[in-house]
Amino acid sequence: MDVTIIEGLRTEERQKELLAKGATKVKYSKHMAGKAVDLSPYPIDWDDRERFHYMGGMVRGIGQSMGVKIRWGGDWDSDGEIKDNNFDDLVHVELRD
Repeated sequence: MDVTIIEGLRTEERQKELLAKGATKVKYSKHMAGKAVDLSPYPIDWDDRERFHYMGGMVRGIGQSMGVKIRWGGDWDSDGEIKDNNFDDLVHVELRD
């Protein structure tokens, strides 16, 4: 799967801008510490949720095979239940603590 990176490291000012627009729900993001990226299947089709879910599973699977704990914005608690999400951020991938 071809993937494109949308955004990586983020400044505090950029985070505030996204918060004001409703594009994020948090004042502090792991983007600000360099521990998160936003990525998308390429070419980007915002309406193709299935491809985003496939990408999220692929990225988590690769992380697991490498011993890297990944959290994806389509399943924040990483329990495998995507229906319990209250904020879908299908492009977001971060390192778990």
